[in-house]
Amino acid sequence: MHDFLEIIKESIATLFLNKLRTGLAILGIVIGIGSVIALLSLGQATQQTIQNQIQSLGSNLLSITPGSINAGAIRGAQGGATTLTNDDATAIQTSPQITDVAAVSPTYTGRVQVVAGGNNTNTSVIGVTPSYAVVSNVQVAEGNFITTQDQQALTRVAVVGPQAAANLFSDGADPIGQLIRINNIAFHIVGVTVSKGGTGFLNQDDNIYIPLSTAQEEVFGVTHLTSISVQVKSADLMTDAENQIGYVLLSRHKLQNPTQADFSILSEADILQAATTTTNTFTALLSGIAAISLLVGGIGIMNIMLVSVTERTREIGLRKALGAKKQVIVTQFLIEALLLTFIGGIIGILLGIGVSLLLSTLIKIGFVISVSSILLAFIVSAGIGVLFGWYPARRAANLQPIEALRYE
Repeated sequence: MHDFLEIIKESIATLFLNKLRTGLAILGIVIGIGSVIALLSLGQATQQTIQNQIQSLGSNLLSITPGSINAGAIRGAQGGATTLTNDDATAIQTSPQITDVAAVSPTYTGRVQVVAGGNNTNTSVIGVTPSYAVVSNVQVAEGNFITTQDQQALTRVAVVGPQAAANLFSDGADPIGQLIRINNIAFHIVGVTVSKGGTGFLNQDDNIYIPLSTAQEEVFGVTHLTSISVQVKSADLMTDAENQIGYVLLSRHKLQNPTQADFSILSEADILQAATTTTNTFTALLSGIAAISLLVGGIGIMNIMLVSVTERTREIGLRKALGAKKQVIVTQFLIEALLLTFIGGIIGILLGIGVSLLLSTLIKIGFVISVSSILLAFIVSAGIGVLFGWYPARRAANLQPIEALRYE
């Protein structure tokens, strides 16, 4: 044990003799480990954020969209994205063949320029019916949501998300009662929704809701729907409800074979699985790129250790001439490599956590650091030290004492 501690002390002293070379060797590991930690954290945080956003859309939810999905690819049906209509939504709600549905919410969504005074924003305008608030779990923080009277009378009223309100009224004015223009058509704001959070296209706080009838007839000039959301009575009935809806729509669209369906029905679990698969692939790709940095860092350590063997050839020859065994020489060089990787690993972990925290703040997603990623970093650090330190250590141990002492 005493001899082993002496080897460790000597290894540390050797590394401190050439601080620049030691620092450069550690830097490669720091960048590699830091990248792995940060990118794994980013991938996990993104996945968690997407899961929360999908779950916040509503419970026991089925989403019906135009076009069919086969083997993961969207096949454009006859009529393209215009195969769902208001009558389809009504049939789902009233058909005696459909018994497991609690509520139906037809929608038409378009992304347009919205103007309020001197401010403007490009955002999603969603034509909805009153049932949308129940099906999609939307709550109103101030004012009212779209009503049945608004839908029937083609009223020009709007309910805005908190982010949309902040973009349109940067002076902090109360949005209720304010006038906005959607596609150059004036709308009065009657409500502001409760914040759900999110970023980018998943930001439900940046939506503006108007009556579906007004959206179709006055704003967008269409007769079809972009989706129909259906709330099922319970989670146990999801598959039955999906089958019931499917057969009713096939009959309405005069299609006999389900493989010819010009619509798609996705459950919340389907959407979540697809999103999870995508984020996992993205995380794996980023981690692979970060792993290349680790490989480069390991090669850098091996090169530096080989240089160290060359510079210390006479010292190694002298030690072997005085009776030092191969095992002692191998152990010292391996310890030096392990110290480089351990120190680099610890600094890299701290750097990765710091970068993860910074990124989560900048792009407004959750901060996630898993214990498994930190353990992985330590294991990788040790593995690199052993893997890339072994060859230089063996080379040093195999030097012949006489030849080493003659080395100039």
